[in-house]
Amino acid sequence: MVKETGFYDMLGVKPNVTADELKKAYRKLALKYHPDKNPTEGEKFKQISQAYEVLSDAQKREVYDRGGEKAIKEGGAGAGGGGGFGAPMDIFDMFFGGGGRMHRERRGKNVVHQLSVSLEDLYNGASRKLAVQKNVICDRCQGRGGRKGTVETCPSCRGSGVHVRLQQLGPGLVQQMSSVCGGCQGQGQRISHRDRCKTCNGRKISRNKHVLELHIDKGMRDGQKMVFHGEGDQEPGLEPGDIIIVLDQKEHPVFTRDGQDLTMSMELQLVEALCGFQKPVQTLDNRTLLITSHPGELIRPGDKKCVLSEGMPMYRRPFEKGRLIIKFSVVFPRENFLPTPRLKELEHFLPRAEQPDDPEAMEDDLYIYADLEEYDPARDHRRFSRPEEQDCHSASGVQCHTS
Repeated sequence: MVKETGFYDMLGVKPNVTADELKKAYRKLALKYHPDKNPTEGEKFKQISQAYEVLSDAQKREVYDRGGEKAIKEGGAGAGGGGGFGAPMDIFDMFFGGGGRMHRERRGKNVVHQLSVSLEDLYNGASRKLAVQKNVICDRCQGRGGRKGTVETCPSCRGSGVHVRLQQLGPGLVQQMSSVCGGCQGQGQRISHRDRCKTCNGRKISRNKHVLELHIDKGMRDGQKMVFHGEGDQEPGLEPGDIIIVLDQKEHPVFTRDGQDLTMSMELQLVEALCGFQKPVQTLDNRTLLITSHPGELIRPGDKKCVLSEGMPMYRRPFEKGRLIIKFSVVFPRENFLPTPRLKELEHFLPRAEQPDDPEAMEDDLYIYADLEEYDPARDHRRFSRPEEQDCHSASGVQCHTS
């Protein structure tokens, strides 16, 4: 039993979620609420990252299931020692291959984009062009922000970029408060208005449009990442980060992917299930497969059959393919589809029902005949107070007739 479901609800999953389902749910939400795309949703991004941090770790998840969020914050056994949470951006970077806080201190931040693709794209391969906006160092001033030699240390913050002030809260109690320097906007440097670069207005960077050539290889998967190293935002003094493209597969109306296998449903009429059939299936590369069941090969409701080498191509081994798995359902004829005499004829062609060992036991006076009625699960069961009235009704509400 799970004590509380807050973290599961935050990610939109159930407590019995698998690791793969958990990753997929976090990926979609993290990309949606990332501060780069939704600057006002910082708190939401923090919450979903912390929920994923706990639920993706088997030990932390067990502690959370037993004691809830309080147990995680208190750092219970198996919760990773001191408890608490990591930084949301570190969790995001580890998930998408960024490398964490120390990595970001040496390099600019990574930029993550989601690319919607069809199952046909992943089956056949595809090429796409994606236009992205990114920061680049200003060409005119080479990232200085102004004319050479005009940049000076901000006298207001003395190059720190922040103002620190002490506030007396009470006798012997002082609080230190920090705020971004308004004179240099946290840069620690200042350029006079007349010396600022006319192109970037002293910001050292400009916003440019960049077109990426994307090559989707056969067999790629939903959630797979394509990394363009050094193509992320540029910033003076830092190595550019990466642009990470995350594939997001759209649902297909016919096929469902399960690893290297493709699964589909096929509906058969009863005569097809008993006597054989041929049905065409359009593949993802526009070929037509003629699915064939030979006479005498019985298909039962719920049966699964497969066609070898007609599933998804393997990534980087496109000539090897998985299976096409077909789940069958059987449609039975409507009621009274044949007159009674014709039904008797049909009985001769179907397997005979089992007969009792003692034919003489079939005498009418030894049986109570019961007629079947339509079952309605919403119908209330009748209750009777007198036992003799209950004898003529079964527990499920089927009336019986005595001869």
